[in-house]
Amino acid sequence: MINLRFILIICAALLVVSCDDNQIFDEYQTVADAWEMNEKVSFILPELGEENNYNLFINVRNTNDYRYSNLFLISEMKFPNGKVVTDTLEYDMAAPNGEWLGTGFSDVKENKLWYKENVSFSEEGEYTITLQHAMRKNGEVDGIHSLEGITDIGFRIEPAQNLK
Repeated sequence: MINLRFILIICAALLVVSCDDNQIFDEYQTVADAWEMNEKVSFILPELGEENNYNLFINVRNTNDYRYSNLFLISEMKFPNGKVVTDTLEYDMAAPNGEWLGTGFSDVKENKLWYKENVSFSEEGEYTITLQHAMRKNGEVDGIHSLEGITDIGFRIEPAQNLK
């Protein structure tokens, strides 16, 4: 009887923690053993409507096998009319003392990274976000072919009034 009660309490706690009213879209894709230089991760966004504004985030999960203090990404947002907006982004992944940024109690850290703020989706139809890494070692022209330590790439949309 005690075991059943304990299990119910744990399940209820997990349910409360996993509920997130801020999210409109939150999806992850797992990266194999390493994130390959030419491997693109794409997310097809849900129909959102033009009457609201949204904050967009890139979520990255990394382990201690990640060897760098930052992360360069190339993002592409493809609009329904075919227009593509490309950005090169840089994010800090570690503090100056080497401590990982992000949240998590194990060796996996989750980073919620700002992508775009207060965005409206004025065109009706399918929007696609595509991400790939653009990491290079200092002084080298060629990129890092196999980026180790990144386990998952995600994309998240929240209503613009929720600035967390």
